[in-house]
Amino acid sequence: MRIAYSPCPNDTFVFHALAHGLVPGAPKLDVTYADVDKTNHYAAESDDFDVLKISYAALPWVLDRYALLPCGGALGRGCGPLVLTARPAGPEALAGKRVAVPSDRSTAYLLFRLWEARHVPGGVGEIVVMPFNRIMPAVRDGEIAAGLVIHEARFTYHEYGLSLVEDMGRWWEEDTGLPIPLGAIVARRSLDRGAIASWIRASVEYAWAHPEASRDYVMRHAQEMKPEVAQAHIDLYVNAFTADLGEEGYAAVEALLGRAAREGLVPAFDLSALR
Repeated sequence: MRIAYSPCPNDTFVFHALAHGLVPGAPKLDVTYADVDKTNHYAAESDDFDVLKISYAALPWVLDRYALLPCGGALGRGCGPLVLTARPAGPEALAGKRVAVPSDRSTAYLLFRLWEARHVPGGVGEIVVMPFNRIMPAVRDGEIAAGLVIHEARFTYHEYGLSLVEDMGRWWEEDTGLPIPLGAIVARRSLDRGAIASWIRASVEYAWAHPEASRDYVMRHAQEMKPEVAQAHIDLYVNAFTADLGEEGYAAVEALLGRAAREGLVPAFDLSALR
């Protein structure tokens, strides 16, 4: 089974057992490690993969060929992207300014644009797409006015002397009462999606039951991340929603993508296609 997911600790933790033949009855995996920008592109424009981890924001572009699976992804509370500046500032300071984002087809981007429409008078200026690991240095060095950061930046932005303008996850949760959808697992509609979901769920359960088993695999792909940061990453992004989206998880996805479609940020689509 051809699969693509990121080298981030939450993904390698979740898929360790499946990738190493530890899930009974599951096929051998042919794994491609790629950041979400690339996996979004693969899902939209390639036929190379059976299963992928993509951003929830990319779903409307691929639902004709791929179906959302109810497990394996990242969705939760207290795990949203952050808007950072070099010095303390409020949302109004971003008006007309250059802002860096890690992707323009990501949950982080959708949340930022939905928040910006309500809180930044007249809107921001130029949106600059930049690799996520370059954003904090660019903000610190004055290359851009603000940055939207994801992943382990939640735990490390203080090391760059940066200030928090807003936590997009906190805003979303206060506004909707729902968790924030981040990364989705999708599978080809032509495949046995029930079987694939059962294998992924078994891999998640193995990871929780044997947390030490995946440690070397996680750290080998963690891009020089400190072990304690990698563990914090896993603790934040791997949760009950990873094992099963449930009604609350589906409601969160429908709320995010429904709002984004109404604002013209994603193509219009039938929300029933998410289930």
